[in-house]
Amino acid sequence: MSENIKNKTFMGYRRPNGTVGVRNHVLVLPTVICSARTALRIANRIPGAVSFYHEHGCGHLVPDYLRTKRTLIGHGTNPNVASVLVVGLGCEQVTAQEVAEGIAASGKRVEVLVIQECGGIRKTIKMGRKIVRDMVAEAAKIEREPVPVSALILGTECGGSDAMSGLAANPAIGAAVDRMIAHGGKGILSETPELIGAEHVLAERAANDSIRKDILRIVEEVELMAKRVGEDIRGTQPCHGNMEGGLTTIEEKSLGCVKKGGTYPVQAVIDYAEPVTEPGLTLMNTTGDDVRSIAGMVAGGSQIVVFTTGRGTPTGSPIAPVIKISSNTEMFKTMRDCIDINAGTVVDGIETPDEVGERIFQYALEVASGKKTKAELLGQADFAIDRLLPSL
Repeated sequence: MSENIKNKTFMGYRRPNGTVGVRNHVLVLPTVICSARTALRIANRIPGAVSFYHEHGCGHLVPDYLRTKRTLIGHGTNPNVASVLVVGLGCEQVTAQEVAEGIAASGKRVEVLVIQECGGIRKTIKMGRKIVRDMVAEAAKIEREPVPVSALILGTECGGSDAMSGLAANPAIGAAVDRMIAHGGKGILSETPELIGAEHVLAERAANDSIRKDILRIVEEVELMAKRVGEDIRGTQPCHGNMEGGLTTIEEKSLGCVKKGGTYPVQAVIDYAEPVTEPGLTLMNTTGDDVRSIAGMVAGGSQIVVFTTGRGTPTGSPIAPVIKISSNTEMFKTMRDCIDINAGTVVDGIETPDEVGERIFQYALEVASGKKTKAELLGQADFAIDRLLPSL
């Protein structure tokens, strides 16, 4: 264990607005599906540059337009990003200029290229690569320095859950979140559909009555949304994969899911991709879809995500390291290239959830200081935005 981790600090990158990154990416950010391939080609084979493909940015009704813009800006302002090249087409709904303006408020360097104004794809790529190489050279001058744990925002996720998730991996993440909060950091609990049947348990931990009502409200809204299209979530969930893993009801799954949030009071309830600002534990109203949920938390400022799984998943993020934690030892052995930490030791009777939580916490600090996760080594740059309405 390094001296920094023992003293509950990590080696991070300080940003102009006072936030701290655990990575130092130059992000080539497409504002619309029409510019996504171009953005990928600009970043391709330039070490230090990252990008991602997405299908959003046009044809949205207002709620999805605002959500898409907020998510894209949030990825640009995330502390793991040193500077941003925003790439637009020129006629899209979510414009490159407004996204760049939102990111520029963080104080970091932002440049804009618009394909229609540059004279086509090839010219845009040529200009973009020149800009990105310069940005990467600038970013390389930023050095890591010791930073207190209080600068971290830890996102939590569970996917491909099994009967052991709520007994081993999720309580272990909760113990890690408690440690993060105890040292002044922040935690995010997400996946609103996976609170159904356990919302009353979480509501009891609300810091005040207003937050308690918000917890109950967002869960009720998810159920009502499903019922409007003829679905009763309590009767159709958990999904097939969860059932094969031993879960029988949505309530059973949810009671395990809430354990990811540890034991501290819920200090805030925020919408998808909104910035996390309150100390302690925040509940973000996200989908249960792993990739979309992670994108919301990263847009909210999370520099690291811890992700439990009982069935196995390779999911990652373009800009934030995702630490994968297995709930059973058998899956850890069969998917060793995807999983960072085995919490199956709890079921095996070797460790307690609290002991695994300490391992997760220490590992998160190592990752914050530069250690690569399995998802990063595999190049899992998964990205999608949760949509509320159809495209028109």
